[in-house]
Amino acid sequence: MIEILDTTLRDGEQTQGVSFSAREKMDIARSLLTEVRVDRIELASALTTRQEQECVRRIVRWAHANNCENRLEVLGFVDIDRSAQWIKDSGCKVMNLLCKGSLRHVEGQLGKTAQQHIDDVRNTVLAATGMGLSVNAYLEDWSNGMSQSREYVMSLTRALTSLPVKRIMLPDTLGILNPQNTYEFCRIMLETFPDVHFDFHAHNDYELAVANTYSAVRAGVCGVHTTVNGLGERAGNASLASVMAVVHDHLDQPLNADENCITRLSRLVEMDSGIRIPQNKPIVGQNVFTQCAGVHADGDAKDGLYTGALLPERFGRIREYALGKNSGRASVRKNLEAMGIELDDESMLKVTQRIVELGDKKEQLTQDDLPYIVSDVLHHDSEHEQRIRILNYSLMLAQGLRPQATVMIEIDGQAYQDSASGDGQYDAFVRALRKIYASLDKPFPVLTDYTVSIPPGGRTDAFVQTIISWNLNGQDFRTRGLDADQTEAAIKATLKMLNKIENDKE
Repeated sequence: MIEILDTTLRDGEQTQGVSFSAREKMDIARSLLTEVRVDRIELASALTTRQEQECVRRIVRWAHANNCENRLEVLGFVDIDRSAQWIKDSGCKVMNLLCKGSLRHVEGQLGKTAQQHIDDVRNTVLAATGMGLSVNAYLEDWSNGMSQSREYVMSLTRALTSLPVKRIMLPDTLGILNPQNTYEFCRIMLETFPDVHFDFHAHNDYELAVANTYSAVRAGVCGVHTTVNGLGERAGNASLASVMAVVHDHLDQPLNADENCITRLSRLVEMDSGIRIPQNKPIVGQNVFTQCAGVHADGDAKDGLYTGALLPERFGRIREYALGKNSGRASVRKNLEAMGIELDDESMLKVTQRIVELGDKKEQLTQDDLPYIVSDVLHHDSEHEQRIRILNYSLMLAQGLRPQATVMIEIDGQAYQDSASGDGQYDAFVRALRKIYASLDKPFPVLTDYTVSIPPGGRTDAFVQTIISWNLNGQDFRTRGLDADQTEAAIKATLKMLNKIENDKE
């Protein structure tokens, strides 16, 4: 069983601009421990503010009432008893002691010899355990230590194994490792100290945190460290969701953690941290279970041909099928089924063609857009052949000048053109049309109402549905147009009006 220590509330809070409130920390801790059920969480660093200590106390009280207080840990420092006292006063029972895992840190930062630091570590561990705390030990900068001062790393580890230290934690503090040397360094530690419980703590500076965690587990470490959404200093830490999936699928290792609740937790941390989840982030990103190509939707419908082990249902999600210029009928049908809409094959083909056409103008189509598109296609495209077509038009808008429009239309195969100015671009367009119709002595209706609506959500890139009410010889009727541009939507509604008048004459 691989243990997961999630350090979102400690290392994750070191993300630039992230500071969780006491309530937010409580919500995240509760979700981590009781919903996702990671094995342990790291709450904070010792010797910080009184407010932070009180926050830890509150979480400890809640954890005690829910029988999980031994799963709470706080980072402490090699300071004999100061950190231990702070942690004890907070009610927490586990200290994660930050030792120096490279000789360069010992000499350059502390100004001490290796033996002096080892003696200080020993005194701090004994002081903490004397206060009733359980102790784990971080070897800070361990990855550099293994590369540059391996003898020191072994000396410190031997000293720790002679002390009441439950776990030794191996951090790639500066994110310098790759999967190959991660495996090599972890194997050396495990072969030298086979009875020690080792954790691996990755950083993502080369975007290798999850891959390095995979290699550490392959090498035999018993625990791994994560943060929700990969939060953390610089490029962040190993993402909890990705590590869970990799350990389960690629290493076939059992976990206590529950995948099904990870998406809700990720959204909670996104909201509380203010750090947006990239849309293509594995497992929890908005787009990662969305098929865009129509051939993929078709394959899924026939035999799940484009699905793999990463089923969205595992993570509390559903598979979606994008709508756009790459959509096929299978993609459209999947979205319509989700909305309870059924269409015959001919209508499905028309709706799909319209979606492809509109997808060239708009980056993203959604299910919210779909009823508008279906309504637009089925109410108008199925009526009659178009006798009137717009061959070309030009709209001009300049500050201080009235908008201008030049329009060329075709009526029963004959082209006509005229220009006009107006109070707006669409008004100029209609005035140009009226001039053409007047020259042909053809009736042109009066515009009586003009409404614009968009699908729910108020997105700036939403489709515009324009519904125009007309009156001709005392008869009222309406036409609608749909486009990403409001003026083009109105022009489409106007073209439908012209064809309706011609077809009604028949």
